[in-house]
Amino acid sequence: MKKKTLLCLGALCFIFSLSADEIRPSIEEQRRDILKYGTENEIAELIRILRAENSDALDGEIVETARSIKNGRILSGIFGFFADREKGGLEERAREVLEYWDEQVPDAVRSALEYLGQMRDTGSVDRVMTLIDEGDARYTNSAVRALGRVGSLLKDQDRNESDAITDYLIAYFEDKFPGEDTAREIITALGSLENARAVAFLNGIAGNADERPARRMAAIQALSKIGDREGLDAVLEALQSSDPNLRSTAVAALGPFSGREVDQAILEAFRDTYYRTRIGAAQAAAQRKMEEAIPYLRYRAERDEVAAVKDEAIKALGAMDRNEAYQIVASLFFERRNSDRVRVVAGEILIVNRAGEYAEPFIAELDEARAKNQTALYNQFCRIIAQAETDKVEPLALRFFSSGGVVEKAYAIDMVYRNNLTGLIDHVKALTDERNGSLSRKARDTLQRMGVSYDA
Repeated sequence: MKKKTLLCLGALCFIFSLSADEIRPSIEEQRRDILKYGTENEIAELIRILRAENSDALDGEIVETARSIKNGRILSGIFGFFADREKGGLEERAREVLEYWDEQVPDAVRSALEYLGQMRDTGSVDRVMTLIDEGDARYTNSAVRALGRVGSLLKDQDRNESDAITDYLIAYFEDKFPGEDTAREIITALGSLENARAVAFLNGIAGNADERPARRMAAIQALSKIGDREGLDAVLEALQSSDPNLRSTAVAALGPFSGREVDQAILEAFRDTYYRTRIGAAQAAAQRKMEEAIPYLRYRAERDEVAAVKDEAIKALGAMDRNEAYQIVASLFFERRNSDRVRVVAGEILIVNRAGEYAEPFIAELDEARAKNQTALYNQFCRIIAQAETDKVEPLALRFFSSGGVVEKAYAIDMVYRNNLTGLIDHVKALTDERNGSLSRKARDTLQRMGVSYDA
């Protein structure tokens, strides 16, 4: 009898434990409850977590929350979260915030402007202009940036609207005498519009020796974005300036322009004593895929005294997309006497652009770094190889699943997703248990994106 009673008690305990598991809400359910009932601190923390996870699992619920909620701090966080991912769905809510801007906290208004600009929401142009005209200086810079971003889309969709925004910004600059920060924002926005209508105005600033250097640099950068031949003379003239910052800005701005005089100016800039001008030369050569610059880039990548110049020279070689240039980059990576920084920059170019050719020898270098306890270098190599788009990483991914740590397993999941390594799906499924912490969320999200079902 006593034995039977113990068996019954054990059965009841088992049933109660099952019931407890069944009624315990999942992580997703807990998060949905936070959106429905949470305080601003709780929702802000949830948004922070979702941002860190780059998760879109609750986007629908977040949109519904944004539509009904009045709390400015929460709205600001939601707009920022969606803007970072250029995720639509909040345009109408953001326009509503602008319409009733005087009832909102400043962060919510600025975040709404940032979101509408990031989404290139052409339906918000009139409201953004109205906000500027109503004269609250707290929002002018954000509103001008939004106009520039929205206008960058209009150049192809509605030239008349693009012209109207260009004229509006120029008139504001000339009539309102804005402060220095706002003046630079307007100049930058005119560049983002890429409308040749602004070239004469920008030339007047870029070529004016009495103008503030910061404004001249902003104007040169804007002329480069527009890329109209009429703006070239002002850029070339700035190359002769005694101000090294102006020279470096002008060199970097030459990329979109063509002609022998432009090519010669870029090559000459590699000899400039100011390191930022050499960086600008590398960037301009990369943008133009300038084969003539390859020997100059090699010299700078191997011998320049400034690490940042070496970085840009290596990146420019990768941008050439020529075998000769990639051979130079490969020699920089596989030379183990080079600094870790040079090898990391070169290795990333090889893997991102030519993974099929370089993945296997890259993995050999990764293993060498681990064998020599070069932990920092090894971790960087792991980060890089996780970006590879080639099935040649499958053996490494399997090894990371089998014997790697948390970070290595996370990289293995990335490799499975990026290369559709279906043969390793079971290893991803094995990590979905919540006891694996952040790995479980990453594994579940990855399986969901791949359209693979799994037992929760």
